[in-house]
Amino acid sequence: MADPITISRHDDCPAAEAGIVDAGLGNANDAAAPLHEVRPISCFARLPSGEVIGGAVGRTWGACCELQQLWVSPPHRRRGLGARLIGEFEAHARARGCAQFYLETFSFQAPSLYRALGYVTAYEHAVYPHGIVKYVMVKAAPGTTPSTASP
Repeated sequence: MADPITISRHDDCPAAEAGIVDAGLGNANDAAAPLHEVRPISCFARLPSGEVIGGAVGRTWGACCELQQLWVSPPHRRRGLGARLIGEFEAHARARGCAQFYLETFSFQAPSLYRALGYVTAYEHAVYPHGIVKYVMVKAAPGTTPSTASP
């Protein structure tokens, strides 16, 4: 008897099918871990007009904080605003009890900024085209040690 299951290939990501996969994975993850404890966290830089010119966006879970996005508007770059945003982001996370910080960044983004702010490379993935490297970087709050061990 032949297997009645078919597998289709796509050069895009159909929204309906992707939604089914996302929901299924979400349900499986929720059953395995207390992901309801994950909380969003963010900091934004604004001009006096209220216009957002930069931001740091991420999430916290227990003592861990992940910086998922850092962006500064091009006219305001290289003036210390990214470092200020990260500092405020980390302070906000420490107020929630976070002691471990982590992020992913590409070589064409801001690894040197993160290194200057105390992040160390836990993993380097040098497989991308054009010599691009992805870094997983970690940092511990003062008085703690970065954790890179797997459970």
